[in-house]
Amino acid sequence: MSDETNSSEDEVDSVWGEAMAEQSAADAATSNDGADDSYEKAQFGQLSNEGKANVDEVNLDVILDIPVTLSVEIGRTRQTIRNLLQLNQGSVVELDRLAGEPMDVLVNGTMIAHGEIVVVNEKFGIRLTDVISAAERVKKLK
Repeated sequence: MSDETNSSEDEVDSVWGEAMAEQSAADAATSNDGADDSYEKAQFGQLSNEGKANVDEVNLDVILDIPVTLSVEIGRTRQTIRNLLQLNQGSVVELDRLAGEPMDVLVNGTMIAHGEIVVVNEKFGIRLTDVISAAERVKKLK
């Protein structure tokens, strides 16, 4: 049985030795600066911005047709589930906002402005009184 073990070990060593020799040959072939003689170096021309928009300019046409949700929040409150289940028609829920205080205008849940409620052609609307700068909006995201 030891002769069988030695012959299988010799076979494994032989296969391993062949694989290592192939790897060494492959490494030697690519070691000449990593260049393979069968390939040519790519030639690139000079890049220019002629006829192109300035990198600093932003092309908003790409995003102008993306739909967003604009909503107005008149106030919030926190209640327990017990109090929530006791609400019925005619119940009054007190909000955290005072009467006459500006409403929050949100786009996809992010506040972008404050405004006041108006009625236009028997429909509610909002007149923007203060638009929040982009820098302030970014600060609120953190």
